[in-house]
Amino acid sequence: MEKIVIIPTFNEKENIAAIIDAVVALNTGFHVLVIDDGSPDGTANIVRNLFPNYPGQLFLEERRGKLGLGTAYIHGFKWALSRGYRYIFEMDADFSHNPKDLNRLYDACAAGADVAVGSRYVPGGAVENWPANRIFLSKGASLYTRIITWMPIKDPTAGFVCYRREVLETLHFGAISFTGYAFQIEMKFAAWKLGFKIVEVPITFIDRELGASKMNKGIVKEGILGVLKLRWQSMFKNYRKRVSRGENAAGTAVYSQ
Repeated sequence: MEKIVIIPTFNEKENIAAIIDAVVALNTGFHVLVIDDGSPDGTANIVRNLFPNYPGQLFLEERRGKLGLGTAYIHGFKWALSRGYRYIFEMDADFSHNPKDLNRLYDACAAGADVAVGSRYVPGGAVENWPANRIFLSKGASLYTRIITWMPIKDPTAGFVCYRREVLETLHFGAISFTGYAFQIEMKFAAWKLGFKIVEVPITFIDRELGASKMNKGIVKEGILGVLKLRWQSMFKNYRKRVSRGENAAGTAVYSQ
C-alpha cells in the first residue's frame, strides 16, 4: 500500500461523497481515510454507505465529539503508518483543495522531497472566491510566521500536504501541542527543524461552496500565540530532540518549485 489521503470531517454531508469519488476517480492508487468527529449531520453514515463502491480503498475512523483538527490528523497518521502506507496526505473535505493536485504533491515527494506543501503563495499559486479580509488575514499569518520562526516556507498554514512515511516515523507526535490553526505550522516547523526537505508546489485554493467554515477566533488566537511559543521553544529548549523519536532525519534543503 502506497498512498493514503486523510480527510478529517465535522458536518460535511454536502461534500464528503463527492470528494471521495473525486479522489478515487483519479485512478492513481489513492486510498481514502475519513476521520469523523461525531458529525451530527450524518457524515459518517454517508461514508459507510460508500464502502461497497470502494472495497479496500475507503476507510472510516469515528471519534466521539469534536476533538480538533490536529488530533484527527495524528490519529490518521498513526493509522496509516501501522498499515504500511509510504505517502500520507492531508486534504480538506470541502474542495478548497483540488483532488487532481494530489498527483502533483505525490510527484514532488517521489522526486525526492520529504514533505510537499500545496502552496497558495509561491509563484503560480492563487486563491479564489475569498473575501479581501480573509486573504489579508491568511497572507498576514504566513508573513508573521516566517518572521517569527525564520522558517523559509511561503505558506506555513497550508493544509494540503504530502508526507513521506519517514517524516512521520521520525516525529514524536506527543510533542505536537496544537490542535487547530497552529497544528499545520507546527508540523512543518518540526519537519524543518529535523532537517527534512520541504517543497512548496503551487496550487489554486478555492473557497468552499457548500457547508460552513470551521475558522473561528479561538483558532486564530492559537495560531498567533502558537508561533511565538514555537520560536521560544526552538531558542531556549532542545526542540529538535523533543520532537524526534531518535531516528536520523534526512537532508536540509528547503525550496519551492
